[in-house]
Amino acid sequence: METESKKQELEQQLYSRNFTHLGFDLNPVVSFASGFFILIFVMYALFNLDHTNEMISVINEFVVTRFDWVFIMSSNLFIILCLYLAFSKLGNVRIGGLNSEPEFSNFAWYSMLISAGMGIGLMFWAVGEPLTHFITEPPIFGGAEADAAAMATTFFHWGLHPWAIYALMALALAFFAFNRNLPLSLRSVFYPLFKEKVYGTLGDVIDTFAVISTLFGLATSLGLGTKQINSGLNYMLGIENSVGVQVALIAVITLFATFSVMSGIHKGVRFLSELNIRLAFVFMVAIFLLGPTAYILRLFSNSVGLYFSNIVEYASYMTIDGNGWQGDWSIFYLAWWISWSPFVGMFIARVSKGRTIREFILGVLVVPSLLSFFWLTVFGGSAMTINNASGGALFETVQDNYPIALFELVDLLNMPFLAGLLRVFMFILITALVVSYFITSSDSGSLVVDKITSGGKINSPRHQRVFWAVLEGLLAATLLLIGGEKALDALQTAVITAGLPLAFIIAVMAFSLIKGIQTTHYKQKKIKDERKFKRLFKKLS
Repeated sequence: METESKKQELEQQLYSRNFTHLGFDLNPVVSFASGFFILIFVMYALFNLDHTNEMISVINEFVVTRFDWVFIMSSNLFIILCLYLAFSKLGNVRIGGLNSEPEFSNFAWYSMLISAGMGIGLMFWAVGEPLTHFITEPPIFGGAEADAAAMATTFFHWGLHPWAIYALMALALAFFAFNRNLPLSLRSVFYPLFKEKVYGTLGDVIDTFAVISTLFGLATSLGLGTKQINSGLNYMLGIENSVGVQVALIAVITLFATFSVMSGIHKGVRFLSELNIRLAFVFMVAIFLLGPTAYILRLFSNSVGLYFSNIVEYASYMTIDGNGWQGDWSIFYLAWWISWSPFVGMFIARVSKGRTIREFILGVLVVPSLLSFFWLTVFGGSAMTINNASGGALFETVQDNYPIALFELVDLLNMPFLAGLLRVFMFILITALVVSYFITSSDSGSLVVDKITSGGKINSPRHQRVFWAVLEGLLAATLLLIGGEKALDALQTAVITAGLPLAFIIAVMAFSLIKGIQTTHYKQKKIKDERKFKRLFKKLS
């Protein structure tokens, strides 16, 4: 009782710094430190584009060559821990307590998971990545047919590894927020290890790292989405494909995102997430039926089998020089998912109250992974078929301009009946999807960053959320300006650098989580046994 009282006193001290008397509700240390860092980076980069570009290239090479093992080994550890939590006795623990019920339907839940977790990425890479692996033959999943190996490699980047990272982070945040009544913030998950210290400087450092990492991860996704929108507008309307146009697009779409973020999670974010899934389903089914349908089904079956039968071997693969293909692909993806994990994890945690740990982990790991696999196979399989039929024309497009690959795929589909009308419809659908995913990522990311910087409060002033939405857009625009024609390299470097310290933080967090769940499992089991005994006693009496 005394410990609980002390914890409440420390929480009150944390909240008392929140500047509510000035119309804000924030933790000034985390807010000012992370905001100051991002603003200084943006200002310095804008006035020193060339030097910043050289600097981030050096940083990228250093991190990838020296610390590739951190991303590979930590992500494998996260999968193992997720499986342990799901299939052990700890999987029976219910998030929010024994009497807690889910807040959202399964459809709304999965819609928000996928939209927040991978929306823009699946749109951007679905054609280019499988086709690139098909032509260039990556060093993993060798010995199989080239098309199945290409898809299995793509599954490796979009399957169990990212969703295990998300699941572990989300579970930790949800458990300590809803079962231990701690603030919905990254600092809270370290309470079993550091106790009251999480309310002080240590907690501020953890939350600051989470905010900076999240902002860079979000900026990377927004940058990719903007490049794809610009490519589509250039393809359809002849609008110039340039960094200037992309920065203007970021400004316009960030404006829309601010309106959505002001409406909160139940209105703006939920509505857009469900809209994304419906539009994506229509688009995927259209490509599936218009493309090589039978081949896609066979490729899906072969690729899934190849992926699961070899995942243990290739999940531990490391290149000798620590660079090259793995640095450009696997390390980038793992760092991206880790950088996104505070954002996606907190978002998933916020919508997952009432589910058991087993239901939660299997739901986050299995369903989104399989849906992503089928999506990637539909577009990747169609891309391979069309590339062969066009004499390699599609791959040439991918090499020259990654963002335009999806539009080129649609243009090369065999649609003799109402071809012109169908193409226009498909192009509009693609653009609408990317824009919708863009807005969803920005507004949900702003909500999450605002929660971290406000000390884990569920509700905070709207103008704070607007500030973080604008800052995300500003950072994405800056990264595009730094990279110029090589903007993708700048985006990749930013996310890899931001993900490195967070990988260590999540590893420590995982053991803190297990320690906390073990205590709660004992308490919930004791309550269940008491209820059984009372029912038995009532029957006997």
